Amino acid sequence: MAVLLFNSRPKTLAMIGLGGGSLAKFCYRYLSDTRIKVVEINPHVISLRDEFRVPPDDGRFKIRHGDGADFVRLPPYPVDVLMVDGFDSGGQPAALCSQRFYDDCLDALQANGLMVVNLHAGHPDYATFLARIRRSFGEDVLVVGDHDCSNTIVFACKGPLLRHFKHASLRAPARFDARAWADLMPTFERVATAWKQHVEAR
Repeated sequence: MAVLLFNSRPKTLAMIGLGGGSLAKFCYRYLSDTRIKVVEINPHVISLRDEFRVPPDDGRFKIRHGDGADFVRLPPYPVDVLMVDGFDSGGQPAALCSQRFYDDCLDALQANGLMVVNLHAGHPDYATFLARIRRSFGEDVLVVGDHDCSNTIVFACKGPLLRHFKHASLRAPARFDARAWADLMPTFERVATAWKQHVEAR
């Protein structure tokens, strides 16, 4: 959710992979002006949405059964934020980490749109996946590892939005309550510091 550091009020957000629904529920609750679409390839995951208390579809929130690679290839509309968190029993599906996929992600974004990808740092092709993202997005890529180094979150921008971020502007996004900000602020701070170091190292 640290993508909100760079765009705190996206108009459109697409999510590839529903999982247990935590990200979808958070976005629905705190991004009340955002049009949200979740694409999930496994119908059994979607069938558990009520068990995980994922909100029902409405005018601004929809979950659809489909292939994330097909979605970014032919998006119904350009998006401000694209969150990619698609895994299956074998790890990251090949269709969600190909060069074509990342090129299509770039094309699916609005100007200054942001892609956020969850990569498994231990995957044997991790370096290849990261190189593909950089080939698609150029220098506007930030890589932040988690505490146990099992996953890496990659932020990539279609345009210079990341470069305009100022660490001093770190503050709670609109509509965050105190509890949400207390929970996420340490992570936001970590990502902001990583971006500052990234810029200084260039």
